[in-house]
Amino acid sequence: MAGERYHAFHARSLAERDSFWTEQAQLVDWHRPCARVLDYSRPPFAQWFVGGETNLCHNAVDRHLAARADQPALVWISTEVDRRATYSYRELHAEVNRAAAMMRALGVGLGDRVLIYMPMVPEAAFAMLACARIGAIHSVVFGGFAAHSLASRIDDARPKLIVSADGGMRAGKAVPYKPLLDEAIARAQSKPDRVLLVDRGVDPGAQRVPGRDVDWAALRAQHLDAQVPVTWLESSAPSYILYTSGTTGKPKGVQRDTGGYAVALAASMKHIYCGNAGETMFTTSDIGWVVGHSYIIYGPLIAGMTSVMYEGTPIRPDAGIWWKIVQDQRVNVMFSAPTAIRVLKKQDPAFLTRYDLSSLRHLFLAGEPLDESTHVWISEALKKPVIDHYWQTETGWPILTAAPGVERTPIKFGSPSFVAYGYDLRLLREADASECGTGEKGVVAIVPPLPPGVMSTIWGDDERFVKTYFDTFRTRQVYSTFDWGIRDADGYFFILGRTDDVINVAGHRLGTREIEEAVSAHPNVAEVAVVGVADQLKGQMPLAFAVAKDAAKVATAEGRAAQEKEVMQTVDRLLGAIARPSRVHFVSALPKTRSGKLLRRSIQALAEGRDPGDLTTIEDPTALEQIRAALGAK
Repeated sequence: MAGERYHAFHARSLAERDSFWTEQAQLVDWHRPCARVLDYSRPPFAQWFVGGETNLCHNAVDRHLAARADQPALVWISTEVDRRATYSYRELHAEVNRAAAMMRALGVGLGDRVLIYMPMVPEAAFAMLACARIGAIHSVVFGGFAAHSLASRIDDARPKLIVSADGGMRAGKAVPYKPLLDEAIARAQSKPDRVLLVDRGVDPGAQRVPGRDVDWAALRAQHLDAQVPVTWLESSAPSYILYTSGTTGKPKGVQRDTGGYAVALAASMKHIYCGNAGETMFTTSDIGWVVGHSYIIYGPLIAGMTSVMYEGTPIRPDAGIWWKIVQDQRVNVMFSAPTAIRVLKKQDPAFLTRYDLSSLRHLFLAGEPLDESTHVWISEALKKPVIDHYWQTETGWPILTAAPGVERTPIKFGSPSFVAYGYDLRLLREADASECGTGEKGVVAIVPPLPPGVMSTIWGDDERFVKTYFDTFRTRQVYSTFDWGIRDADGYFFILGRTDDVINVAGHRLGTREIEEAVSAHPNVAEVAVVGVADQLKGQMPLAFAVAKDAAKVATAEGRAAQEKEVMQTVDRLLGAIARPSRVHFVSALPKTRSGKLLRRSIQALAEGRDPGDLTTIEDPTALEQIRAALGAK
């Protein structure tokens, strides 16, 4: 049987949970050992390594100084500004101490929140690690988010300090951050005490707010020799908040612990990614996403590796840039996303054979389902194992994956292989929560307790945590991933897409409700439905159908085009271009049931050329015909 050794390893992680995780906990340093491996006295809340004290920054930086102080820890490469910088563990330690001293000087202490709204620059990594060092809780917000989205996160986290920059760069164009940040702070009810600003020279016109805004370089100069001791934290103390979209308009603040997360990452570097101290890992994500947290910053550094942090796109200056980085940095482990590979698939294949990739052992892909043809293409092009794996912001590390550090199992194209150790995963029938058979589609669910490193709650809202993730099934309390999956006869899993109204655009999860609220902000939109539609490049794209308040304005093709452009500009302004619908179609009515529920799945099915399903409860059949006509369907 394929994976026999791994399946025994997985079975032990459930049957002998305490001893299994006690062994994994030895992969990190503890200031004080735990008194209890797991406290599950208040289901579904799990506390791991109770009473143990540790620190993420110590494990990522300080503990390596004795053996590898002069080894590169962080290599920053920017094809946007044509610069690069390398920081040894000794140099990283110094920069993190400076950043920690700067935060302390600005009044940040244990348990305070620090919101980080940064491009992919080294200072972002320093700021994250500095927060971990002093026991502050960081909340990194992706630099592409607009003021409205940023303001909602400021109000929820209530940060004492915001760390930002004058701007970022994308595809050679400046993206000013400071005006967005100023607008977000103006919108927010909760105001930060100070803003610590990195001036990159991207936006020379960026205005400083006297008394609030502090220059990073000037403050750093005052703390060049700073030595800030590590603050030891109880294992369950929160390390960070990371916001993820949901089915309601309000984003959810995923709260991560400290000790469980450190252990989960250290174990994953060993068993899944096969990353060893002294080697190099290149993860192409952004620090604004969970992959950036786990596998640009914390995971590789905890493992004593060199982590490559890249600012740029996969095709600039040309489609060989990532492979040049693999060659030049002697990358051993690479982590990217299916969308990026689909972008590269459209480029000249010669770029994949131009560089020496002999150092590379594995390419890992995650973010959205990986289609079989793309999986085959990149595997054959690289002639390396390409491992698809599946996980979420909420879990912090993989749910489904191959684990070559335990056993090298055959790869099935389009499949993220098996259940990761520590997870008691089931495929459940939506109707009654009974377990699915082989080849039967079901909801991917996890029987609690959730393993170490998985979210401990929603920031400030335990009730929402339980209601959102554990109330899907009336008859049993299980964590729902809100994804459909199947398992084949060989035990391999396949992910089929979302069960809820969250759209996965190139690995970025967007709530349809958030986009609908932004579309509705346009003065001529009375009602709107947004659905996620399959997209060959990005996995899914939002598609909007709107009812106009003034139908005369959309009566002509020119009028509809003008209104569509305005709606898209409204979404850009409120949520950012990442949430912009691929199209906005105007109709006079949206298809609903007689009880008033939008028939989203029917709309989505029509948009994807599928059967809209059972329509016996539809209130007005002509509404669905309007959707069909708008799409140009026969």
